Amino acid sequence: MQALADDLVEDYVEHCRMHGSSWTDIGAALGVTRQAVQQRFHAPHKRYGPETMSEDLRGAMVQVKRAAVLHRNNYIGTEHLWWGLTAEPNSATELLERGGVDPAAIHRKVEDRLALGASQAAERIAWTPYSRKAIALAEVRSAESGAARIDCGDLLVGLARVGRGVAATVLTEAGFEVPVLDRTADRDQP
Repeated sequence: MQALADDLVEDYVEHCRMHGSSWTDIGAALGVTRQAVQQRFHAPHKRYGPETMSEDLRGAMVQVKRAAVLHRNNYIGTEHLWWGLTAEPNSATELLERGGVDPAAIHRKVEDRLALGASQAAERIAWTPYSRKAIALAEVRSAESGAARIDCGDLLVGLARVGRGVAATVLTEAGFEVPVLDRTADRDQP
């Protein structure tokens, strides 16, 4: 029940942030301070710094932030992660290709879903709950495979395993199924 409640709160916060609600308004609705809600739902900046990512993933993250800034979004959602992962060839695009999905087609579909917001670019952009779940799942996958750093393929699998948000919708529309991705991705592990 607690996990379900946490998911509902995360969905609420993500919805409110995407529709322009301030951290103060969200905190008031949840009965906590602006600072408390911002700390809980802000970017996983310290835990997932550049030192925890492969070179390819660091490059993809530059594209992720670029997508958010170009579209004036004050959050990093699964759509931004997808856009960044499919912007250039890497282990994620290789996994997609092995699963029968064209990374360029995914990139175009995601780009069509990136809405222009009204926010100004910020140095640190908050991650949505689904994006945070995806990076946490990527970290687990990376650790299970014995890798020293999280890679693009790990984040792709994390996004697929979250199963919600724009990333899941785009994968489903492309005819791609998570079990297929899991089997394809498992071949990469030692």
